Amino acid sequence: MTCVVGLVHKGRVYVGVDSSSVQGWTRRESKVCKVFRRGPFLIGYTTSFRMGQLLEHHLAVPRQTAKGSDMTFMVTQFIESARGLLKDKGFSKVEANNESAGQFLVGYRGHLYSVESDYQVGEISDGYDAIGSGAEFALGAMAALARRPPTRRIRRALEIAAHFNMGVCPPFIVKSIRG
Repeated sequence: MTCVVGLVHKGRVYVGVDSSSVQGWTRRESKVCKVFRRGPFLIGYTTSFRMGQLLEHHLAVPRQTAKGSDMTFMVTQFIESARGLLKDKGFSKVEANNESAGQFLVGYRGHLYSVESDYQVGEISDGYDAIGSGAEFALGAMAALARRPPTRRIRRALEIAAHFNMGVCPPFIVKSIRG
C-alpha cells in the first residue's frame, strides 16, 4: 500500500513517493524514504521496506558498456543483479516454480522503467508511470496535470492518490536524476 510516481521531463527523471506504512487496517507515517539514488539509478519502491532497503544499501550493478541499448542493459545486467540480491538475501519468493519479489520504478539515463514482481522490465510511452495501491488515481492525475512543472505535477498526483486511497499519505518526497 503506497504510491510511487515517476516522470521523464527534458532528459531528467523524477520519482515521487508517499510516506505510508500499512499493516492490515493500520496506516502510519514512515520516516523511511521510499525513493533513493544508488549510483546512476533513481529507485522508488512499493511492496516492502525490506526490499527497498536491500536495493538501497546492497545493490551492485556492473557499469553499462558502450554496446547494447539501455533496455538490454536493464534486462540483462540491472535486473539480474537486483534479482540475485533479493534471492541471496531471502526476500524473493518461489511458489509453483515461479520466482517473485516486489515492484519498483527505476530512473536511468533519461528513461523511466517499471520493474514488476516477476522481474519484468517495462517502459511506458507516456513518459510517466505509477505503481502501488494509489497508482490508478495518480495516473489519472498525471494525465490531467500535463502542463504543470514536473515536481508540482507529481506532488499533486500523490495528493490526489492520498485523497482517494487509504494506503497513501503525506509527506510526499520527490527526487530527480539527470539522464
